Amino acid sequence: MALVSRSSSAAAALLRPLSSAAANVSGIRHVTTDTTPITIETSVPFTAHNCEPPSRSVSTTTAELLTFFRQMSLMRRMEIAADSLYKSKLIRGFCHLYDGQEAVAVGMEAAITKSDCIITAYRDHCTFLCRGGTLLEVFAELMGRQAGCSKGKGGSMHFYRKKAGFYGGHGIVGAQVPLGCGLAFAQKYSKDETVTFALYGDGAANQGQLFEALNISALWDLPAILVCENNHYGMGTAEWRAAKSPAYYKRGDYVPGLKVDGMDALAVKQACKFAKEHALKNGPLILEMDTYRYHGHSMSDPGSTYRTRDEISGIRQERDPIERVRKLLLSLDVANEKELKDIEKEVRKEVDEAIAQAKESPMPEPSELFTNIYVKGLGAEAFGADRKEVRVILP
Repeated sequence: MALVSRSSSAAAALLRPLSSAAANVSGIRHVTTDTTPITIETSVPFTAHNCEPPSRSVSTTTAELLTFFRQMSLMRRMEIAADSLYKSKLIRGFCHLYDGQEAVAVGMEAAITKSDCIITAYRDHCTFLCRGGTLLEVFAELMGRQAGCSKGKGGSMHFYRKKAGFYGGHGIVGAQVPLGCGLAFAQKYSKDETVTFALYGDGAANQGQLFEALNISALWDLPAILVCENNHYGMGTAEWRAAKSPAYYKRGDYVPGLKVDGMDALAVKQACKFAKEHALKNGPLILEMDTYRYHGHSMSDPGSTYRTRDEISGIRQERDPIERVRKLLLSLDVANEKELKDIEKEVRKEVDEAIAQAKESPMPEPSELFTNIYVKGLGAEAFGADRKEVRVILP
């Protein structure tokens, strides 16, 4: 990312000390939350299919850049902590981590509102956090506790926050895409002027249901934006081994597409803003986010048998989304190294406190096995194994 322009008033404001409360970071002495617009150029150009690409020049503020840094640092620490909890057997079952891909979540959220919908696959922790979820809800759900966002019954793959337009969290590869197009149908039917972002990975990009949903969305001009988070490996299979054409943004044929540097939060923001405007006027669009995950596919995958350690470290050094924003903040003299380190220390403390709280939350009551399964009021009965003894009559 390169600096394009900044007004003289903004330059002066960068040196003005602001309160830690305004910065949302305590203990930071000279960090600015100036809201004067500045223009930053994206790291690489957008590549378009059947549409004109948006401008590389992105309008932002130093306050937004600091928010990006803090949010992504929080996500990174949260996922690393989840790794430790899994290895300690406090988290069981499937667990897919998002570290490396944080720019997609924060950039998308910066371009839309909570009235817009997001639906994704099982790598969902950070998207939930961006939609207004709390660390306590994250860790409690991961550990199967009552304070979790799905009351401890969903686990890692089934986060949910309907009031903020987040519809999961889905464990079946690609199955969330038709659901996302259904959400877009409801939005168009209701004339809400909102859109749905349906996220999927490169491993799901060959699913037949994706193309069926895209076809009907295009026929009906639905405000559906299909987002392929291309981290280049579907489980342990490289994209070139699984897809004859790994140019996923072109896969829609008659549907326009855009390839985006998914490691650049500002590029993601610009692309998602463009996509929302397009979808409301013209119908669906495909965004391919060129991104990378540092962990393996899931916690059962060491992530080093199908790629080299040099490849992973090279991405960290050259394209890491947090480091890109850090360098930008330093070059703009928004904060110094110590102040950014202090933000990271605060984030670590927040995560540790949330984990401690989550551990105090009780496990769900056994009766929760029967909630959210049947429609209430029908008097459904649960029997014992011998089918003779009625164990419970559901409300």
